[in-house]
Amino acid sequence: MLLTRKEFLKFLAAGTAVAAIGLPMSASAQQVPQPEGSIDVAKLMAPGPLPEMSLGKEDAPVTIVEYMSMTCPHCAAFHRETFDEIVKKYVDTGKVRFILREFPLDNKAVAAIMIARCAPEGQYFPLVSALFKSQITWATADDVRGALLQMSKLAGFTQESFQACLTNQKLLDDVLKVREAGGKDFGVDSTPTFFINGQRYAGGMSVAEMSAIIDAALK
Repeated sequence: MLLTRKEFLKFLAAGTAVAAIGLPMSASAQQVPQPEGSIDVAKLMAPGPLPEMSLGKEDAPVTIVEYMSMTCPHCAAFHRETFDEIVKKYVDTGKVRFILREFPLDNKAVAAIMIARCAPEGQYFPLVSALFKSQITWATADDVRGALLQMSKLAGFTQESFQACLTNQKLLDDVLKVREAGGKDFGVDSTPTFFINGQRYAGGMSVAEMSAIIDAALK
């Protein structure tokens, strides 16, 4: 079920948390992750409604696409425990291009990723990281909107730019389109879901597990 604009506007007006939409959460990662299938890489990498938010060289031999939700605890754990090390080990050395895509599980996640999308140049990934690392604080706050405002100010937002971002109808529509395409076209039904050179893996992964997959793809 896709979140509606009406539901999101109610969330903004109330400034409080709303219920999750009932998608299944990711299962625990296996010791040695095995792909659940593969998809057409050209279709996966075709331009979408939003610019890709990526780290690394476009011509890197391995491309990882992560569909994530800012309120998903498994996504937060991955970004706290695994992401930075993978960036250091593979992205910074030119071996991997890492792309983040929206798959919000609730209105809180929609608001958070919209704020990240509106962040000043160069602040998207730092803000996403900060939001994941403090997820339990802002995502469970009585006033989620207020908590997000305080977080966004650390990235250079003002009250006015924060409000303008959350009322940007086109951005909201495009975030929901990315989510819809992830489910409809690529079978994403939980977060995080990774596509590594077109191979699909659902659930969080440790540095060792993701490294093993990357190393095999580099051979």
